[in-house]
Amino acid sequence: MRKLKLDELNRASVDEFKEQEKLPVAVVLDNVRSMHNIGSIFRTADGFAVEQILLCGITAQPPHREIEKTALGATLSVNWTYHETPLQAVELLRQKGYQIIAVEQAENSIMLNQFTPDPDKKYALIFGNEVNGVSDEVMQTIDACIEIPQFGTKHSFNIATSAGIVLWDFFAKLVE
Repeated sequence: MRKLKLDELNRASVDEFKEQEKLPVAVVLDNVRSMHNIGSIFRTADGFAVEQILLCGITAQPPHREIEKTALGATLSVNWTYHETPLQAVELLRQKGYQIIAVEQAENSIMLNQFTPDPDKKYALIFGNEVNGVSDEVMQTIDACIEIPQFGTKHSFNIATSAGIVLWDFFAKLVE
């Protein structure tokens, strides 16, 4: 078996990417502190063609070399905005008809493998701070909460890993 060369991958240009159909998902980063995590999430959002990323609170914004180390240019292809608080971002998305879903360990959460997104709806997936998770004030406003099943000794995945798992799951269930 031979690995494909970059010119054989037929990747979209940034302009083509901006025009293509998107996964009906917005990603909200609620006070994410690691710029490497932010960059990784940009790169994953590019890979699954999500609609947008909303950066909130202390979440750093491009351009920044620490974000670019892992984003590898995805900050240029993925639409993003900054909001002073995650509540502002959530309210904006709610007004635009998005279902607001936290990715968190919480009472009455739905296990990711048991959640089936409706192809006729748009989703805002909220990923929280590496230490504190999704902020309590945001948790009071969500429509649902998704939890990633875990079977090891640690109590959580890294936020960039969580975003990859959840976005892949949504992509696999919505794009057939």
